[in-house]
Amino acid sequence: MIRSKRTIFGDIIVILICVFVILLCIMPMLNLLAQSLSSSAAVINNQVKFLPMLHDFDTNSYNFGITLESYRYVFLDKSFARSMWWTAVLTIICTLLSLTMTILCAYPLTYDWLKGKKLLNTIIIFTMYFSAGTIPNYILMKTLGLLNNPLVLIIPNCLSVFNMIILRSFFYGIPDSLRESAEIDGANPLTVLIKIYLPLSGPVLATLALFYAVGRWNGFGDALLYLSTAPQWVPIQLKLWQLIQNMTSIDVSTVEMVAGNIPRASDAMKAAAIMFATVPILVVYPWLQRYFIKGVTIGAVKG
Repeated sequence: MIRSKRTIFGDIIVILICVFVILLCIMPMLNLLAQSLSSSAAVINNQVKFLPMLHDFDTNSYNFGITLESYRYVFLDKSFARSMWWTAVLTIICTLLSLTMTILCAYPLTYDWLKGKKLLNTIIIFTMYFSAGTIPNYILMKTLGLLNNPLVLIIPNCLSVFNMIILRSFFYGIPDSLRESAEIDGANPLTVLIKIYLPLSGPVLATLALFYAVGRWNGFGDALLYLSTAPQWVPIQLKLWQLIQNMTSIDVSTVEMVAGNIPRASDAMKAAAIMFATVPILVVYPWLQRYFIKGVTIGAVKG
């Protein structure tokens, strides 16, 4: 295949635009990483620009250098470690439960003989566009006795209608002949699901698992509303929010003295805490990235 110079030039322009957009996306993270590895004085005096800087008190100058003091303070804070472990366990539980609920909701809707199928689809899709609101949800959680209960982070959001539609569309793309041949051999619907549908659904299930895991890991609004007096169940993102808003989440022993002898929570520590909570979910993403595009677009076009 012969490509014209105009086509090659266009490809180069697209590549440069993509590289530029990627750089714009990662620059804030790089600057945050540099702040977490810099001294507090360098961060407070705005001397950190994408490279870690240390303050030399003898010469009152700033030079390139790395320090792990902020990370040491964060790792030694027991509340942060507890929130991290709890968030990891919570993410695993919510992801598995949500995948199970999504499968159990999407699979029956693929059967044409299911009575009330259209009505069920209408009701399910209606809930995706309309909800009662924050105050009615709070009253409901209070009535159910879920306030300050760890189950309030698991049960209300265990099913996403959008993700269910993605999985249902994928199930529709599986040839009916596979299911019919299994049924002729005596397989019941549960056997068909386990033996045929799930083994063929690896990419889409991996994608939905990523959606659920990232959503739960980054979620803090429900914990902020429903866990006002249960600090032992606070997830890591709410812990970060408390740190940034109140600057009191880190132990008093980790508060540093800055210019003017005014006690202030270190900005470098806040950057380290954010990196501490962000890196784990970033490590998981590359393992599922190869399924991401295929899993999202699968079932969108049938043919």
